[in-house]
Amino acid sequence: MSIPESLTARLLNLVELDMHSNQLNSIPNSIGCLSKLKLLNISGNLLLSLPKTIENCRALEELNANFNMLTHLPDTIGFELINLKKLCINSNKIAHLPYSTSHLTNLRVLDARLNCLRSLPDDLENLINLEILNVSQNFQYLSKLPYSVGFLISLHELDVSYNKITELPDSIGCLKKLQKLSVEGNRLVSPPPEVVEQGIRAVKQYLCEKINGMHDKSPKKKSWFGKLARCSTFSGANLPRDDFGVPSNRTIDAIASPRFIAMLSPRRLLSPKTYFSK
Repeated sequence: MSIPESLTARLLNLVELDMHSNQLNSIPNSIGCLSKLKLLNISGNLLLSLPKTIENCRALEELNANFNMLTHLPDTIGFELINLKKLCINSNKIAHLPYSTSHLTNLRVLDARLNCLRSLPDDLENLINLEILNVSQNFQYLSKLPYSVGFLISLHELDVSYNKITELPDSIGCLKKLQKLSVEGNRLVSPPPEVVEQGIRAVKQYLCEKINGMHDKSPKKKSWFGKLARCSTFSGANLPRDDFGVPSNRTIDAIASPRFIAMLSPRRLLSPKTYFSK
């Protein structure tokens, strides 16, 4: 079933359009003529794609395309629908959100659960007004969140449950307004299950501490500079001095002398630790 092009072309003053559950196979290109449209409900249909002309509905504030068969969104949708506040595309077959999604600076709600999402755009920090982000139940497809998710300064709710995520970005610990975090159904290693069980405060604290390196168990490499300094290699303690006790200008010559060349030789630098304890 489809809607005649001429029908939507005549509804130039339309503000709300509800076409849900009509077994629609397509949306007419003339939808772009509805420059005053603020709410569009096309959920519960058989849509495979949205017409690119939908980007001309620049007054649109809410788009509900739940329960369709969408595999993608128009590539530049985020550059044009600058007034969009609510984008609901759950229960589709979308694999990737277009890069332009990160330019929806007025967006408050993004519901993309029950899709086939494999990744999210990297520049999510541009969504400065986003309050609710739901990318749950993408099951075996979504295995990682971008670090930028921790820069969503207005985020109140984050639902990433039932995915394949093993590690939450440390940056989530910086989300001061985050009140609800759903992570069940993942095989999280960081933060570990015992931390997750303690609730959102414990998770945020763990991730904050991780940013500061408090959970880093890897051994720190010791610098050779300290050893060289203790051996007076770079301290100038053994350099020739003039009559006033000031190191001589012949520093380079001194370092080039057999004595100092021996100090900087690979054999000395790579010798056992006991050599430096003398």
